[in-house]
Amino acid sequence: MNEGAPANAGPAAGTGRGMRIAVVASRFNEAISAALLDGARNGLVAAGVDPTSITEAWVPGAFELALAAQRLAASGSVDAVVCVGAVIKGDTDHDTYVATQCAAGLLRVQLDTGVPVAFGVLTTETVAQAEERAGGRHGNKGTEAAATAVEMADLLRRLPKPHTEGG
Repeated sequence: MNEGAPANAGPAAGTGRGMRIAVVASRFNEAISAALLDGARNGLVAAGVDPTSITEAWVPGAFELALAAQRLAASGSVDAVVCVGAVIKGDTDHDTYVATQCAAGLLRVQLDTGVPVAFGVLTTETVAQAEERAGGRHGNKGTEAAATAVEMADLLRRLPKPHTEGG
């Protein structure tokens, strides 16, 4: 393990070499999601992932991210999944329900499949706050989610495999 590195250090350059990563983006709040997707793509390439090894998929909204992530993770064709999107507060509590279930669904996918699923879904009060986190003054959370995916996939490669009955 990388014991000398600071806790917030991203994956070492080249750590993503040979990895196959999927990025799933929510079409709702598409401009924000597109910026997050660009950030994720750039982050993956910076970590050493070959651009031809990145699969991209779009879903209607954040609620649907988990199903696409589950299909990709269960396929055996990817080492990790990055999910990006934005759930922005409206006039009702709808955002709370969508964001909560989105997060729970993505957590369930990674626990059920053993494939890392990085949460790059913004949950903000305003569009301006989302823009600040999708390439604005607060950076790009898509890039951060990509780094998380690569780091977790690399870690799981080095950890012991789960014990299976009869094996």
